[in-house]
Amino acid sequence: MTPKGQQGGGRTSRTQRQGVIVLAGEDRNDCEILASLIRAHRPDLGAAAKLVRINDPVRLRRKSGPDLAAAVKTLAGKARAKALQQRTTLLGFVVHEDLDGYTDAQYDRIRKALTDEFARQCQGFWTAVALAAWETEGWLLLFPDAFPRFRPSWKVPDRLLDRDTGRIKDAKEELKRGLGLPVFRESDGPKVALEALKHRLIPSPRGSNRSYADFVRELSGWT
Repeated sequence: MTPKGQQGGGRTSRTQRQGVIVLAGEDRNDCEILASLIRAHRPDLGAAAKLVRINDPVRLRRKSGPDLAAAVKTLAGKARAKALQQRTTLLGFVVHEDLDGYTDAQYDRIRKALTDEFARQCQGFWTAVALAAWETEGWLLLFPDAFPRFRPSWKVPDRLLDRDTGRIKDAKEELKRGLGLPVFRESDGPKVALEALKHRLIPSPRGSNRSYADFVRELSGWT
């Protein structure tokens, strides 16, 4: 999206304010991947916003009703506390969880429940849900040229290229089997994402993944 500059009355838009974007995910690796994606898709925030992580693991997709509300309340409270700790404004909160499933009716139901609950409880700052199908490694497969940038011996197999990567079950295992040596490890994911950021691969994915597109759409709505 084209970032907005000055709003009515000469006030500064949030894209120009100093502040923090808080990340929550299943682990540090996922949050570091998210950080590269955010920097690639929202370079307008890169100069002003600091990206920080809260350590609480995200376990939301199986929750509903009061249990979901309570879990979101806890996470949102931790995000606000992190901003206070940093002595700055909370600009945005990004939450990741692997779906371990396809982008089907269940995905739609879970995503709507999460986005609705975060919207209800997170007034005053942006939110985005990264509900990755099947898993974050499926998103990395959208940028196959980043893998040999990190390890020149790696090559993504043709069978995994230019596909709907949300339909690839256990993408992590596919990468372990298919890339070559050394064997792909989960901790390699952030380094692959960083190469995709550095070489400007992220804005132009090869293939598709609706869960990734939904996440990017939410980031684009941060105005």
